[in-house]
Amino acid sequence: MVEMVMDRLFRKCPVTGLRVHQTSETLVKFNAVAAIVAFLVGVVAAFLLAMTRWQAVHLLPADWYYRMLTAHGLNMLIFFIIFFEMAILYFAGPILLGCRQPAPKTAWAAFGLMVVGAVLVDVMVFAGHADVLFTSYVPLRAHPLYYLGIILFAVGALIAVSLFFAALVVARREKTYEGSIPLVSFGGLAAAIIAVITLLHGAAIYVPTFLWSLGKMEVDPQVYRMVFWGLGHSSQQINVAAMVAVWYLMGGLTIGAVVVNEKISRWAFVLYVLFISMASAHHLLVDPGMGPSWKVWNTSYAMYLAVLASMMHGFTVPAGMEMGQRLRGFRKGKFEWLRRAPWSDPGFSGTWLSLVIFGFLGGITGVTQGTEQINIISHNTLRVPGHFHVTVVGGTALAFMALTYYVIPLIFRRKVAFWGLARWQPYLFAIGIVCMSMSMTFAGAFGVPRRHWDISFTNAPFGLEFPPAVDMMMAGLGLGGSLAVVGALAYIAIAVVSVFFGQRVDFDKLEPGMAGIPQGIIRLPAQAHSEEASAKAHEEGAPGTMVLVFVFLAVFILYYFTNWKLLSLVWKIG
Repeated sequence: MVEMVMDRLFRKCPVTGLRVHQTSETLVKFNAVAAIVAFLVGVVAAFLLAMTRWQAVHLLPADWYYRMLTAHGLNMLIFFIIFFEMAILYFAGPILLGCRQPAPKTAWAAFGLMVVGAVLVDVMVFAGHADVLFTSYVPLRAHPLYYLGIILFAVGALIAVSLFFAALVVARREKTYEGSIPLVSFGGLAAAIIAVITLLHGAAIYVPTFLWSLGKMEVDPQVYRMVFWGLGHSSQQINVAAMVAVWYLMGGLTIGAVVVNEKISRWAFVLYVLFISMASAHHLLVDPGMGPSWKVWNTSYAMYLAVLASMMHGFTVPAGMEMGQRLRGFRKGKFEWLRRAPWSDPGFSGTWLSLVIFGFLGGITGVTQGTEQINIISHNTLRVPGHFHVTVVGGTALAFMALTYYVIPLIFRRKVAFWGLARWQPYLFAIGIVCMSMSMTFAGAFGVPRRHWDISFTNAPFGLEFPPAVDMMMAGLGLGGSLAVVGALAYIAIAVVSVFFGQRVDFDKLEPGMAGIPQGIIRLPAQAHSEEASAKAHEEGAPGTMVLVFVFLAVFILYYFTNWKLLSLVWKIG
């Protein structure tokens, strides 16, 4: 009798064959919708900021500029990313493992805490009670409810992460899967562990800061900065692990990608858990409170093991895609597999663009700026947001967008609305982000400040003029940002209309080329590869990916050398 009741709580996905728990599926839906709402708030703020940083337009006054900057950072870096990651964890845990949701009421309570916390923070920000930016450095003081909102959101997220761990235990005890947990679930596990480390850092600093805002205690600014970046930077490392897990998932869903070597991929996730949080130190390299030994250790040596992990994934993901394509018959030369890829599928194009932007632009700029000596010439210039917009936005957000195009038919069971627009949306967003981020990076190389409202320093007691090239770069920031906003709004419109008004999918009547259905969903049942075919693909290897790897290394060497050359000009040696 109990088994019959339990069976009614599940459905079998007709495409993937997964045993989907209905409560878990609903939690995926609600967290994804909340993420898109936060994304919309962040996008509106982003457009206003781009039009203000573009000096020829300079839209907002100073107070609203910093208010929008605060709202943009929190809604994009915290609310959008973490809501979406919670949706991924509910999928990678109960759904992918085929088990029940361990504690449904607790899961809904966690979601409620996150929503209340996010709304409370946004109300305080837009009411003008928290113009303290994303970092909210002490002694900048916001309203106590601002800090309380962040605490509530973090507690909710911590509960949701704990339920992911509980789902792993339930699945193991009830034997809903055999062998090791799937690689995507393992990536989710890495993200969950990093989330615990991150959220505990948040509690360690925001609880005292909340009491400080009430006048109950004092908080040392240097201590705040050090502990905060255990939250502020590490929260972005959660999405790195989640993003890579999405790459593996989407590779399989879109083109039947294979896993080159499970052990290597899993060890790369382990390296993330052990070492990626050390990268938080690069925010403190100009702080006087940290000694040179601490700075050197945290920005080299062990930290490079996290870089190694990213480079391992940077090879195994495209190599797995290449092997999957070769198994489908695209074996001519080194790049037929890439030329013949389904570029009109927004799930594939978004995933591939995310991989390339994150690796070539985000990875190279991040490692370079994280070097202690080079950090001196890049810290607090526009190069810093130039870097994290190609990691968090061009990498993670674009990967999450790509995943959405498969979540809509498979989880919401709706066709993707505005299919013609959806096929172009990843390209619009990617081109805009790359133009904006590269403009920021080059403007930062001329010393343009990261956060300052007016780079012309009007009415300041000192004068500073940037070269005319900076005007062109700031125009590139504004135009690229505007294009990215168009791509983001298109994504939001597609998602909202699809989810709430979209046509229901009849999985028995799927046909190749059907509008509103990504090609991977139609082909997925036929993409299973035999052991013999997989072995042959491993023998052939991934020669095209090897070429891309060496191109990456050449670009990295050139960029790294150029930065040391710029640093030598600052030192004026010789």
